Amino acid sequence: MANSFGSLYVGASGLQSASHGLNTTANNLTNVNTEGYVREQVVYEDRNYRKIGTAAVGTQYAGLGVQVGTIAHNRDIFLDKAYRQENGRYSFYSASSEAVQEVYTQLQESDGIAFKAAIADFEEAFEEFAKNPSDTVNQNLVLQKASLFLSRAQAVEQGFEDYQTIINSKIKEDLNTINEIGEKIVDLNKRIQAIEAAGVEKAMDMRDTRDLLLDKLSGMVKMSYREDVTGVVHVDIEGVEFIDDVNFYRVGILTDRRTGYVTPYWPQLSDIVSQDDESLNTYYPIFDTTNVDAERDTDIGEIKALMLARGETWTNYTAFLDENGNQLSSAAYEKGIANSIMMNSEAELDTLIHQLVTEINDIYSPLTTVANAYEGAATVTYTNDQGEEVTVDASELRVLDVENCSVGSDGELPPRELFVRNGCDRYTLREISITDTNGMTSTATVYMYNEEDLEDSSKCYTLKSLTVNEDLMKQESYIPHRVYKDQTSVDYALGTALSTIWNQQTFNLNPSDTTPCGYNGFYVKWIGEVGNIGNVYSTTEKSLEGTKEQIEFSRQGVIGVSSDEELTTMIKYQSAYNAASRYINVVNEMIEHLLTSLGHV
Repeated sequence: MANSFGSLYVGASGLQSASHGLNTTANNLTNVNTEGYVREQVVYEDRNYRKIGTAAVGTQYAGLGVQVGTIAHNRDIFLDKAYRQENGRYSFYSASSEAVQEVYTQLQESDGIAFKAAIADFEEAFEEFAKNPSDTVNQNLVLQKASLFLSRAQAVEQGFEDYQTIINSKIKEDLNTINEIGEKIVDLNKRIQAIEAAGVEKAMDMRDTRDLLLDKLSGMVKMSYREDVTGVVHVDIEGVEFIDDVNFYRVGILTDRRTGYVTPYWPQLSDIVSQDDESLNTYYPIFDTTNVDAERDTDIGEIKALMLARGETWTNYTAFLDENGNQLSSAAYEKGIANSIMMNSEAELDTLIHQLVTEINDIYSPLTTVANAYEGAATVTYTNDQGEEVTVDASELRVLDVENCSVGSDGELPPRELFVRNGCDRYTLREISITDTNGMTSTATVYMYNEEDLEDSSKCYTLKSLTVNEDLMKQESYIPHRVYKDQTSVDYALGTALSTIWNQQTFNLNPSDTTPCGYNGFYVKWIGEVGNIGNVYSTTEKSLEGTKEQIEFSRQGVIGVSSDEELTTMIKYQSAYNAASRYINVVNEMIEHLLTSLGHV
């Protein structure tokens, strides 16, 4: 009889175990499309054994069936780390490739008109002007094409800046997401620790959620993590602790008041009290964008790529110059602005505009030095706009070259430049004192050229401060086209000079460009440079995408749920449940028969 009731325990254990298997399989099937869900698998073990007697060869035991030992949470920590590493690197090159593609899009087609066409049309206008500078049709054509060229260039520049704003918004969004992830992981750490403290239960769903957050975080930043014996995950970002035992260190966001660009920093390592703190050296930035390459293993994370692409600010041709106004060395360029596709593109575009505009203006309104204009001049003294007396070398002070200039139909000096700066006129009429090499002093009235001020962009020939001369737009015949000394003569030499500048091999794209080109070759070289950079990023992105997908495929083979496999497993557990039920029925009938038989004795 005792053996019979023991058999009931065995049957019951079979029912319970099969029921657990069915529930676990059903849970897997329910979450087959749930992001981050990890497949669960029942692992069985023997129940307790009972002693039934002692034989000559040893003690005899009878088992009481089977029970659920654990619910396995299938995960491969090595595949997880490999996936997160490749995900971070893939995200870096994906964001970089997208930024380059945006530059390419802006250049190839902007509001329906290709920038290349605007350059070609501007050149053609000067070719027509050279045929007959006095023809009002040709004069008007130059003004129209100049206006179109400038507006197209400004539209491209605005497109670059708009995309920088979009990148900035994405960076801010990612930084807020990081803080949200940190807060959620800390909460999950505490809950997992509380549930698993007794060593009885595993917080599987919470672990799945936490692992999914780590996957997401790995795409945004370079991170490392570890899990301690209590189940708490510790996370570092860029080598600095982000999540510890009980809390996380929120990512701080500094916003530049002029551009609105954000910079992430670690508040716990910084002295900044508020956004108004002017001590720019007191904050500890999260990302170092100065040394990013594969060899240092620093080309990881979407945010770093976005910050590199966006750059620190808007820029113009002065970004290629040092503090003294000299062109940057190739080494300084490569370590600096060359790393930002948006800032570099803005500077290259503005370099084209600056050189072309100044060359055209210098032909329409030529310059010379006081030393060339006045033989024997050594120094020049004049009073500046602030009322200060200034003395300079005669070879450094530039003035209108009256002897070689042309004028418009009004015959007035100074001749009007085609492009004007918003911050100042081209010339200021001044009385100067000239001291020659013999110490003799004389006075003269000159049109003194207002040099560009690198600290004030409104006084530079840069896209943001340029307009086509309004006086010329109102009266096209004011454009210089007659010889000043003989105003009845058309200045064909001026037209020829304006026509030939387009093919002169004098333009360099950037400080590292060693093969000068003409203005009509600029676009081809620029597109080629952008295309080469984009090809590198795109090829790397595709390669990393394949690696990431391969690792994810292997990972899904471990953690993923297959509906076909789970349905097969469910049929197995259903059969086991039915078998256990029939077994119990047989044992029940046997016990009933025994009890009935004993009742008749």
